[in-house]
Amino acid sequence: MGEASQADVVLSGYGPVGRAFVAHLARQGDELARRHGVRPMVRAVRASSGQCLLGGGQPVPPRSEWGPPASLGETLDRTGARVFVQAVPSSPGLRQQAADEAVEALSRGVHVVTATKSHVLGHWRELAEAARAGGAMIRISGATGAALPAADLLRTALRGMGCETIRACPNGTVTFVLDRLAQGDSLGDAVREAQRRGIAETDPSADLSGADAATKVRLLAALAWGWDPTAVRVRAQPVIEDTAGRALAAVSRGRRLRAVAGASLDRPHLVEVRLEETEPGDPLHALDGPEKAVVFGCPDAGDVVVSGGRSSPLGAALALVKDTIEVTAPRVGFF
Repeated sequence: MGEASQADVVLSGYGPVGRAFVAHLARQGDELARRHGVRPMVRAVRASSGQCLLGGGQPVPPRSEWGPPASLGETLDRTGARVFVQAVPSSPGLRQQAADEAVEALSRGVHVVTATKSHVLGHWRELAEAARAGGAMIRISGATGAALPAADLLRTALRGMGCETIRACPNGTVTFVLDRLAQGDSLGDAVREAQRRGIAETDPSADLSGADAATKVRLLAALAWGWDPTAVRVRAQPVIEDTAGRALAAVSRGRRLRAVAGASLDRPHLVEVRLEETEPGDPLHALDGPEKAVVFGCPDAGDVVVSGGRSSPLGAALALVKDTIEVTAPRVGFF
């Protein structure tokens, strides 16, 4: 591969995922350039309280040395960024700002790579229109399963394959918790262990309620079939204290209880999350702890399965790195 090009990046959000993203690029920049022909370079980091501009290869300074936040437009102009990366929390309070900034970047022809789910879920059509108007791309791998490349399969490998169903365990926290319940833990103990290991958030309610799994499958269904995520209905069975008995009973029958999120072309605009006993041979049965999996049902081609991708800030950061390379790397020959 020839000389690598530089892809300047503006990063929004400097929590665990944002820091892991910056650290990985610092460690692996030379190798990424050699293997993929592009060197992503963070030129600005933005947070709610301030921002910092960076020279080539300069480390991010302590927050006490950051300046006041400028507008995103000014920051994009000053850095000449090709990519706007979003690693802000998927919280209701930040949704509108995340949507507005993504739309602004796309409208300027700047690609958007995001691990933030809330604004993608609520502003899908608006983001798509802005991307078309600006001739830019938006990539959401980090929002649909962190290191699990489920979104990539739908955008590329499954085109023309006739995918009709999606069946998934896309939330590593709840899979880990269910396995701990099957070992005799209480729900509280299982959640605390997941938090201790960095698998679960401080507030795991979206995981245990099924809301997070449903969100990810809503986004996958939008990629697969063009559904507007805002129009998708959700039915979800939560993991509660009484679920422990079901998990233990499943184990006694040689099965594993899983929170399975599903969607089908036969049931338009509906995503269901159900607690199911899975049997050996089922890809969802084989998951270990916080691993995730998606089974794409393609009647003519056969099921296509992607699994693994443990839940962690680094997993989400690697998805952001992958998507950044995908939208900026040269595309010639086999690539």
